[in-house]
Amino acid sequence: MLTFTFRRLLTAIPTLLFISLVIFLLLDLAPGDPMAQMPLTVPDEVKARMREALGLGEPIHIRYWKWLVQFFWVEPLHLLDAMFGTGFAEGSQRILSWQTRSPVVDIVMQRMPQTLWVVGTAYVVAILIAIPVGIYSAYRQYSVFDQAGTFITMVGFSVPPFFSGVLVIIIFAAQLGWFPSIYDTRLVVDSWHDFGLQVRQMFLPVMVLALQITSQLSRFMRASMLDNLNQDYVRTARAKGLREKTVVLVHVLRNSMIPVVTVIALGVPSIFGGAIITEQVFKVNGIGQLLITAIQGNDLPMVQTLTFIFAVLIVLFNLIADVLYGMLDPRIRYD
Repeated sequence: MLTFTFRRLLTAIPTLLFISLVIFLLLDLAPGDPMAQMPLTVPDEVKARMREALGLGEPIHIRYWKWLVQFFWVEPLHLLDAMFGTGFAEGSQRILSWQTRSPVVDIVMQRMPQTLWVVGTAYVVAILIAIPVGIYSAYRQYSVFDQAGTFITMVGFSVPPFFSGVLVIIIFAAQLGWFPSIYDTRLVVDSWHDFGLQVRQMFLPVMVLALQITSQLSRFMRASMLDNLNQDYVRTARAKGLREKTVVLVHVLRNSMIPVVTVIALGVPSIFGGAIITEQVFKVNGIGQLLITAIQGNDLPMVQTLTFIFAVLIVLFNLIADVLYGMLDPRIRYD
């Protein structure tokens, strides 16, 4: 397993380099000028000096190389300086946002906790609900519980977040007044009272995200369980006198989790993309809203960095899914 993991990490390096090149070229060659939003009173020579300071006058391959070095080398050193005060990155140049003229990674690190709070909680809640629901729906196929679960999951998977988000705001915030409609990112949790406020303001965006994730995962879990419940090894286990609970929750569940692990692992990066809409609806000041703002402001360094972070997440969770295969199924050997 260690050999396989090491090989996959080595394979991930050229994969990420190719993805970074594609992202950089697609966004860099797109039409637009960061100086276009400057006031008309700014002289042309000042705009020219600003373009030169941003490195826009250099050849594209030079700009790509600098962006790559800054992303993989300079920014990690600055993060080490921020965490441990090592001084490794002293005097080194950083990727700057065209809108704020601040380091891109600093802005991302400020927004990331808000997104992780909402997205992480929604994913954990969805997994804790979807897996038991999928197992019981498959075991009690065509029962009232299965039919009700199928109806709810189909509705949850079909309704887009921008509609369900506005709907829950109207019902639970505007009409009932149970929860706030806007996420307060300035809230600092340093007491139980603040923790309660944090839970209240997280409830609606987490519910909207978890509904869609639960609908997808429970359908996959049900289909995988149904496929394994009819296998010969299940009939053999029952014929040997094993308890039904052991057959279902040990033998069937372990084999059924293999395709579901793929959906769970690969769904983590995609839910960050889905959170963009939810963050806009609930005004969560996270990386989703940051990406929308950067696109609207033609802030290419910010868009390139966030897009590449999503790509890194996809490659990383692909590797995690492959490693989990070997842990769930002893028949899978990579070495």
